[in-house]
Amino acid sequence: MSETDLLILQLEQAFDHRSWHGTNLFGSIRGITPEQAAWRPGQGRHNIWEIIVHAAYWKYTVYRRLVDEARGSFPLKGSNWFLRPLEGTPAELKADTRLLRDFHEKLLAAVEQFDTKRLDARPHGSKLPFRDLIVGVAAHDLYHAGQIQLLKRLHNV
Repeated sequence: MSETDLLILQLEQAFDHRSWHGTNLFGSIRGITPEQAAWRPGQGRHNIWEIIVHAAYWKYTVYRRLVDEARGSFPLKGSNWFLRPLEGTPAELKADTRLLRDFHEKLLAAVEQFDTKRLDARPHGSKLPFRDLIVGVAAHDLYHAGQIQLLKRLHNV
């Protein structure tokens, strides 16, 4: 297995492919309603919906570094955390979930095309090499999958 294949495997298992660790990110949001996604465990705490967009943003960030795209091209204004509606519609939740999937697919394509000789190089503005960014975004997916599973249990979903 090539290093590219291994990186893609890590990204896929963390996002939507079966693996030993249990629920992945996309599995953790499958079937969730706007009400469930908007529920907050406490004042000032993030909800599942915000985690969905947050994960999309960080996939975008790694993607844009791999393809050397300029900052500011994320479809939503802001960065990192995005306030989502307290009473959103199914269409709005579907659009944000689609944003997550779209950036996951773009990231996979960028990793597939990335020159493995550059994996130890650091992109402009980063303290970490490309390899660490790719592995890190997979770990980020798993971290938030667990967080979402916990939020669902707290909300009795």
